[in-house]
Amino acid sequence: MTLTETIIRKINNEGPISFKQFMDMCLYYPDLGYYTSARNQIGAKGDFYTSTTLSSAFGALIGKQIEEMWYTLGEETFVIVEYGAGTGALCRDILTYLKRNERMYAGLKYCIIEKSPSMRDREQQHLHEKVSWHNSIEEIAGLNGCVLSNELVDNFPVHQVVMQEELMEVFVDYQDGFIEVLKPAAQELKDYLAELDAELPEGFRTEINLHAVDWLTSVASALNKGYILTIDYGYSSSELYKTCRSRGTLLCYHQHTINDVPYENIGKQDITSHVNFSALQQFGLKSGLTDCGFTDQCHFLLSLGLNDYLQKTFAEEPDMILAAKKASFISHTLLFDMGPKFKVLIQSKGVPQAELTGLKYMPGTALV
Repeated sequence: MTLTETIIRKINNEGPISFKQFMDMCLYYPDLGYYTSARNQIGAKGDFYTSTTLSSAFGALIGKQIEEMWYTLGEETFVIVEYGAGTGALCRDILTYLKRNERMYAGLKYCIIEKSPSMRDREQQHLHEKVSWHNSIEEIAGLNGCVLSNELVDNFPVHQVVMQEELMEVFVDYQDGFIEVLKPAAQELKDYLAELDAELPEGFRTEINLHAVDWLTSVASALNKGYILTIDYGYSSSELYKTCRSRGTLLCYHQHTINDVPYENIGKQDITSHVNFSALQQFGLKSGLTDCGFTDQCHFLLSLGLNDYLQKTFAEEPDMILAAKKASFISHTLLFDMGPKFKVLIQSKGVPQAELTGLKYMPGTALV
């Protein structure tokens, strides 16, 4: 039975399902979902690129920021937890950078929480030293270190809502094709918007990512002392709820093309929505986290010395012109193509107040 048939059967048996349930099945249904099948999602043969597929510079500079966190925490045993490590390239590049610090590396543990069986298999083929795999953060005891996610939260299944005379939630039905129906929204969805002081005008459609709130709460609870580093594309509330985004931010990626039709290519395309970083900040504060800063990927990488890193990396290339072209391509892609789109939020718990280098150049974006 195909995933489409499975979803149709569920609707026929139970009635219309929430869009969140639909998205969850499309992405994570056992063996058939986009992230649980054996598909190759990332790279030239997949559906999209990530910063880690372009250059080891991205992982090295994150490693540099994590090393600074280790110093701030008192140079003790340090645990890195990465959610959804994908190909494992980011883990590899971070460990390669940190291996130069013998004292830190000796007491370092790198824990990957991976929901995709195919990705876990792929990671385990080339990640061996220092790395262990886990099903949840609750399995990792006494967590002092950094919890890292790169392009994770945008893939959490979301509720879709539309403001009419009252807040309505989008459900998915099937009548010779998938159709949308509206039902009054549950109180928890109304409470989410109220917590953010978000008043939606009539006709405004958007996503509500309650899964992100649950995820952050669980991470904050598991973290004894350290940092949470979240990199993803998204906005603050003030940007997310502008009139120009009145149709929401849901996007689908299939064979390096973008569409906004989640009811096609079921199980064969990625479905994402932009992260509300104001929500991560607000609910993080309620979970006992402290804000360290919010910036974009461009300023984050520049603060950590991307240009100097690229110059040193390509300094010994025999072909100077080719080296310059490579460095220019990586710099332009990470800073200008991806840089403004991806945001970086760093939160902490039980950490002495200290300025982090990656937040040195912040573009003045406020989380409101």
